[in-house]
Amino acid sequence: MEAASVPASRPAARGEAARNFISKYGLIVILAAMPVYFAIDDLTSEDANLSRFGNNLVDGLSNGAIWALVAIGYTLVYGIVELINFAHGEVFMIGSFATAGFFGFIGLTQDTSVPLLAAGLLVTLFVAMLASGMLNVMIERVAYRPLRSAPKLAPLITAVGMSFILQNVGLLWLGGSPEGIPDLIRAQKELVNIGGVSITNGDLLSIGVTIPLLLIMTSFIGRSRLGKAMRATAQDPEAARLMGINVDTTISLTFLLGGILAGSAGLIYALYQTTIWYFQGFTAGLLAFTAAVMGGIGNLKGAVLGGFIIGFIQQLSDNRIDPAWTNALVFFFLILIMVFKPSGLLGEQTRDAG
Repeated sequence: MEAASVPASRPAARGEAARNFISKYGLIVILAAMPVYFAIDDLTSEDANLSRFGNNLVDGLSNGAIWALVAIGYTLVYGIVELINFAHGEVFMIGSFATAGFFGFIGLTQDTSVPLLAAGLLVTLFVAMLASGMLNVMIERVAYRPLRSAPKLAPLITAVGMSFILQNVGLLWLGGSPEGIPDLIRAQKELVNIGGVSITNGDLLSIGVTIPLLLIMTSFIGRSRLGKAMRATAQDPEAARLMGINVDTTISLTFLLGGILAGSAGLIYALYQTTIWYFQGFTAGLLAFTAAVMGGIGNLKGAVLGGFIIGFIQQLSDNRIDPAWTNALVFFFLILIMVFKPSGLLGEQTRDAG
């Protein structure tokens, strides 16, 4: 019997080795196929100019930064309480609405001088982050905390309910039609043009806000006392409680940080797209959740990677193929990643079983 089991195990071992090889290297090839194809297409065209491809990458990086910020909120909450906060997209939407409202309050326009505009944007960023952060904490305290010991389906349905409530708040706030805001970013001239690749104020704002926030967030979670409490709670809430960690406060802090990042993404989106409406949170939330799953739900670096991947796919599809195919391509890549690597590109940091 033992001798017969050896040949039977060899095909399985070969199949597992092939699967591991494909999941490690095949996904890289698949993800790189579309940008490489379009880069070669530009190089072999009559003018042999990569400027169009470069502009695609810059715009994809800027869009991806928005999805990355929102995706981190999803992955933070899931890592701590294993809950998919479906209201997170609407928290992002409220951040955009708070941005537009505060612009009107302080009178920022296209004609505002650069120093006043920079100061106004900084204050507006703080307001948007505070509004979304406090809203997320309130949602956790009112809707999720009472259901912490309930079956998993109860908080999940509650999250969907909170999403619809916030959508209606947005509907009452600005109405049902897309609302334009002062074009503070796109109306201004490009900052620099390198070989035909244009870098605008909007691109600079997107990266200039996202990168520092990501570095601060990573450093906070990795080095601070509260960050260590968050990681301990994510690993084992009961053991963390026995070690003197206030689990309720730690979870509220997690929701606060997720909301802060969503609020900052809301400001970038409002200035970059210059049009906001109550339903934007649904699309943004779906894309950001997809980014978190692509990278590995519960993994901060994975959420960022997934956000940038989606940003690049969207831009290349919109500009090179057809906007009607963009969402189909995004989810096609998601399915491929899930088939070959179900835990996501960078794995998964989840609570140990038992």
